[in-house]
Amino acid sequence: MIRGFAPLRLRRLSRFRSRSLILPALTATLAVLLPLLIFGGSASAGPGQALPAADPTSPPPAPHHQAAPAAAMEPAAPTLPRDGWTATASDHETARGDHSPARALDADPNTMWHSKWTAPATALPHSITIDMKKTVVVSALVYQPRATGINGRVGEYAIHLSADGAAWGAAVATGTLADDITVKTLSFAPKGARYIRLTATTEAGSRGPWTSAGEINLLGDPGTTASVVDLPRDGWTATASDQETAKGDHRATHALDADPDTMWHSKWTAPPATALPHSITIDMKTARPVSALSYEPRRTGVNGRIGAYTVTTSTSGTTFSTPVASGTWKDDDTLKGATFTRTVTARYVRLTATTEAGRRGPWSSAAEIRVSGPADPAAHGMWGKVTGFPLVPVATAVLPNNKMLAWSAYGVDRFGGSNGYTQTAIMDLATGRVTQRRVDNTGHDMFCPGIAVLEDSRVLVTGGSNAKRASIYDPATDAWTSTADMNVARGYQAMTLLSTGDAFVLGGSWSGGNGGKGGEVWSSANGTWRKLSGVPVTTTMTADPRGPYRADNHQWLHATSMGRVLHLGPSKRINWISTSGNGSITAAGTRADSPDAMNGNAVAYDIGKLLTLGGATAYENVKATRRAYTVDLNGGGTPVSSRTGDMAYARAFGNSVVMPDGKVAVFGGQSYPVPFSDATSAMTPEIWDPATGRFTRMASMAVPRNYHSVANLLPDGRIFSGGGGLCGACATNHADGAIFTPPYLLNADGTEKTRPVISGGVPAHAANGAVLAVTTDSEVTSFALVRAGAATHSTDNDQRRVPLTLRQTGTGAYEVTVPADPGVALPGTYFFFALNAQGVPSKATMLNLR
Repeated sequence: MIRGFAPLRLRRLSRFRSRSLILPALTATLAVLLPLLIFGGSASAGPGQALPAADPTSPPPAPHHQAAPAAAMEPAAPTLPRDGWTATASDHETARGDHSPARALDADPNTMWHSKWTAPATALPHSITIDMKKTVVVSALVYQPRATGINGRVGEYAIHLSADGAAWGAAVATGTLADDITVKTLSFAPKGARYIRLTATTEAGSRGPWTSAGEINLLGDPGTTASVVDLPRDGWTATASDQETAKGDHRATHALDADPDTMWHSKWTAPPATALPHSITIDMKTARPVSALSYEPRRTGVNGRIGAYTVTTSTSGTTFSTPVASGTWKDDDTLKGATFTRTVTARYVRLTATTEAGRRGPWSSAAEIRVSGPADPAAHGMWGKVTGFPLVPVATAVLPNNKMLAWSAYGVDRFGGSNGYTQTAIMDLATGRVTQRRVDNTGHDMFCPGIAVLEDSRVLVTGGSNAKRASIYDPATDAWTSTADMNVARGYQAMTLLSTGDAFVLGGSWSGGNGGKGGEVWSSANGTWRKLSGVPVTTTMTADPRGPYRADNHQWLHATSMGRVLHLGPSKRINWISTSGNGSITAAGTRADSPDAMNGNAVAYDIGKLLTLGGATAYENVKATRRAYTVDLNGGGTPVSSRTGDMAYARAFGNSVVMPDGKVAVFGGQSYPVPFSDATSAMTPEIWDPATGRFTRMASMAVPRNYHSVANLLPDGRIFSGGGGLCGACATNHADGAIFTPPYLLNADGTEKTRPVISGGVPAHAANGAVLAVTTDSEVTSFALVRAGAATHSTDNDQRRVPLTLRQTGTGAYEVTVPADPGVALPGTYFFFALNAQGVPSKATMLNLR
């Protein structure tokens, strides 16, 4: 049975009307079985067997990425051994049994630590502190609730780290856990620490002032590095203890050439191959602070993947330090990382391999090696703590009351079938507190939906697992209601609000049957749906090898004047769509030289100007692209597409967000998209500048954000990035998120820059064409509207930025004009920002256009 779907029983599969669970399960099953069928149980030599005689640099017979879904079922970070660890607690129960904190470390889930509950019970909060006896890199706390009974399950929590047990600093993670028995992985940015403390501030079910834990484990270095930035490698050189040149050019320099299809490989030609250990030394030419190293295994083949390793540093190139990082990397193709236990200043960084990961032979190889240093907040931004959610936030919508709505499926960590209810959560953006709610009354499992934020700020959610249903969330009343079912059952469809205030939907063969997912329109006047016989989906599809099931998914739609819509991807073809009457669709060329770009996305960064980013020629199991394109609608009827600068990282399943200054930030994604996998993750966000057409790397993330992840601009100008996974018991469920503070808000020391403040003149509601008398506490140079977004599956058709025209009428006084055309400034909720001459944005005032 597949670990990620252990709760399922095969006899139930025939009951599922959609393919949502069957196909991922079959994919994962084949990934496990195919190598066994091909290799007779092993793809490499084992004990007592001869090593393969073939070139160790050649690829294996099976497709290189065949096993990626299976690898996703294992933790990304190693579980740290608990030998010698001790635990203390704020309090514990002894009168009615031994419930001391040591019970959380005894490897017996049937015992537990429990706070004192005999009268009088100790009031919340309660905490348990683990002493690992030495400083190690730790990246997550794994909380296993008590095996029997329910009282004391942790609800709201905080995690703190300390080097000495005295100085704790700010929490590295906070959040809210679901009230169930599942094991929870509470992630945070990897960091060296000796002590880790879990503090429970509420009991998950509000049953009493109790806290308990069956077991607590800690995870080590996850192979990703956070809050650092890749150092530019211009002029760097690399040398190695040995290298292969006789049967190919596998010199050390290839680990620095930004081409993952080349590699450094140790000497393997006889006689004889050079024995382990092997080392490669990077000369950065000048001493600088360094805090992490990343290692990308060879792209084709498996031989030479590094297993056990150490990292040492030097200022001279002759005398090297004791290891600043060490460990053992898993035998897979994921990007590996080594977080240093401390930041050091060095010119030389040496990676030494002491074992080959699969024990296939005395070889070492590396496609790319990067060295990272501490991020400069003023240049690279800064990440806040990781916030845990009681679900995987697969879909999100930012609300006008400074809150964010998130939802997943019928389960907090899984999907499948048509269950008629959905797990939702609300994050209070002012406090960071997350609350959970199960929505039953609409009969709608809203996994993999279409989303549109309506003109009155309500959120329309369509289809998904219950493929014809449509539901509406009203933030003013915090209530969910049903609206009319769609005419066509859909999942993975695209939606956008129209300039008329109605909503348009297209595509969605993931659920409700293959093909025939033509357009239809929801009426804001009567809540009913109207089919558009003149808008078939066929001309908007990609050439995905799996046909409509994947080819009509996650379309990029941009609403314009008079109820029209530009369809600009992910297919390479662009189309104009009219929603009047029966509708019509007209070809509008191609997106320059772009191929299909499924699981990429598009974002409107200026009036009539959009940026498209990443994607791949098929939904999964192909290479993603680094390419980005601009699409300009301002020249007449035919959109003009141009290639702009490439991203540093290829991305599919990434998310993009437009900021108030017109720049676009992109987060997460994979260079080789595989659902439910953390392999080939892009951990470094990038920001695109329309003035230069270039991308700049930002501070790296702590948690991979791939399939089922989201990103949203927040009213304070920061950005939420979260989610990923939703695959049952697998280890790639990321029920959390973090807030990124862009560089425009930060000084070099990480403090916030002085912002302009909008002091008056922005009403709660306004009409298109309105002229607003806006006042600010200091001089500003521009104003912009950014529409509140609603994101899912890498797509957010709701967000758009609209720069505003202004006329200064006095000191801190401005006349600001809202575009008269509702096709430029769509109806709905907007963040109204003021920006000063340095590009620093105010906190937004909310404005509703109707």
